[in-house]
Amino acid sequence: MNDTRSQRAVVIGGGLAGITAALELADAGLGVTLVEGRPRLGGLAFSFRRGDLTVDNGQHVYLRCCTAYRWFLDRVGGAELAPVQARLDVPVLDVAHPGGPRLGRLRRDPLPVPLHLGRSLATYPHLSLAERASVGRAALALKKLDPADPALDDVDFATWLGRHGQSDRTIEALWDLVGVATLNATAPHASLGLAAMVFKTGLLSEAGAADIGWARVPLGELHDTLARKALESAGVRVDTRTKAESISRTEKGSWRVELAGETLEAEVVVLAVPQKETHDLLPEGALDEPDKLLGIGTAPILNVHVVYDRKVLKQPFFAALGSPVQWVFDRTDSSGLTGQGQYLAVSQSDAGDEIELPVAELRARYLPELEKLLPAARGAEILDFFVTRERTATFAPTPGVGRLRPSARTRADGLYLAGAWTATGWPATMEGAVRSGFSAAGAALSTLGRPHVHPLQEAA
Repeated sequence: MNDTRSQRAVVIGGGLAGITAALELADAGLGVTLVEGRPRLGGLAFSFRRGDLTVDNGQHVYLRCCTAYRWFLDRVGGAELAPVQARLDVPVLDVAHPGGPRLGRLRRDPLPVPLHLGRSLATYPHLSLAERASVGRAALALKKLDPADPALDDVDFATWLGRHGQSDRTIEALWDLVGVATLNATAPHASLGLAAMVFKTGLLSEAGAADIGWARVPLGELHDTLARKALESAGVRVDTRTKAESISRTEKGSWRVELAGETLEAEVVVLAVPQKETHDLLPEGALDEPDKLLGIGTAPILNVHVVYDRKVLKQPFFAALGSPVQWVFDRTDSSGLTGQGQYLAVSQSDAGDEIELPVAELRARYLPELEKLLPAARGAEILDFFVTRERTATFAPTPGVGRLRPSARTRADGLYLAGAWTATGWPATMEGAVRSGFSAAGAALSTLGRPHVHPLQEAA
């Protein structure tokens, strides 16, 4: 057998997909170089400094069913820093109820599926009795769907929900409440296949599948600091502030990756960058229809950050109805804020109508809404207000997107694709990104004839 370290790989892109692929290739014995154009790792799940605060660019959560991302946390030594709640519990506050603000909760009982959510739905105050009953019938129909069925990709989720007796109110107060946060789209703009994947896996597979996890430290500690340590411990050379300029074949049949001031040669190249950047770097003939990549749209996410001079929220997070506000998270401890103040992050998915609004306009819109939702905020002083915008936060999960998403393998031997936008079966989540890294590395190792066990099979 050849010296495994004589087989080389270059991973282009230092987000979760690229980090995962690099770790898997290095763990299998390849000599790996990871290049990332930004000064940090982590892709779009990162942190930055603002005064004394360490701020996440946006709120990221995962579910207990996200086994790949949980593997990632374990692999970089960060699992204890991003724990999962003991049992699903989501406060949902409706401020548009005629009788005044009304609080409900979506939570599970320690019962098997589907009984685990029965009591919660039966008492959910934001739906009528008839609407609650209709949810159960729709859930049973949803459970029968195969998310991998290509026919589902052509149908929008709202049409399917309407056919199964879901009122506009039910979609707003339940289906979109979950869907907008996981799909980054409301039901009319979401593929039924992706929606079925989310709801079947999260709510109808195992009782604890939808329990929510989130980082209790800045994301940069997980996705940059700890990930970099794990990569370096695995022998990966990590070059940040380094962009790949081109990829081409050498006369020997290996790959040449041109960087600014350096040329790398490797048997394996993994492109783990967004779809447009991938399109621009792909050698001719690597995909049958490379322009399909440009048909994969993007969707924005807006985060509004507010620092109050006092505590205004007792819960770690909540979701809102009857308000432009979608989800609100307490980021006080994780940001390093000290004293009596509290730092809240308002996470706004599918934010196309607001992503370009001036900060002053967003301030005028969201501060009064937070005061409606949180009475304690009405007399509080605003110590800081700022906005983070990810204009291309995710790929758009629109009907038909499934046939545009490529697999990890290309037509060019030794060249592989990774990224949440590839054909993972998942929407654009941290879970999908890690799974794509698994797929790219697994395909590469298989082609090289190297024994390889999928990490999730190994864990099982």
